[in-house]
Amino acid sequence: MSRIGNQPISVPEGVSISRENSLVKVKGPKGELSQKVDNDFELKVEEGEITLSRPTEQKRHKALHGLYRSLVANMVEGVSQGYKRKLELVGVGYRANVQGDILELNLGYSHNIFLQIPEGIKAAAETAKGKNPILTLEGSDKQLIGQVAAKIKSLRPVEPYKGKGIRFVGEIVRRKAGKTAAK
Repeated sequence: MSRIGNQPISVPEGVSISRENSLVKVKGPKGELSQKVDNDFELKVEEGEITLSRPTEQKRHKALHGLYRSLVANMVEGVSQGYKRKLELVGVGYRANVQGDILELNLGYSHNIFLQIPEGIKAAAETAKGKNPILTLEGSDKQLIGQVAAKIKSLRPVEPYKGKGIRFVGEIVRRKAGKTAAK
């Protein structure tokens, strides 16, 4: 029994859901998202709630039940409230600059890194004196924001000795002790 798959999804006001064959579309104030859902699964929209039910107890249907419910719930939350990820650039001289849909990163390499920000994501860079630069990603698609944040993070992973690199705000980095001098 899928505990997650059986939970109903509450739909806030201003969000509409439609299904055309295997495509579920969710529209809201923050945008529009769509996701393929297996035709075998039944999607019921009633009284401000969505319920997903599987047709049989096959292993395949059981495996996909919770997945589809989570994907639809993430779409509903994304178009109503949106998602936000904050990245912190820790290191001397590390900088971020956003111009339009181009992100320019200075991460201690001999060159600057330029990244094209995908459509549907807004990026903003904050730099305060005496603090690490913070890069904020906002959008309605949770998967896309996570993918872009992971790509940015992979450009300069956090190293365990000095703690330099790109990390999520609030992320705890496990530090290692360096070498001790031998006598």
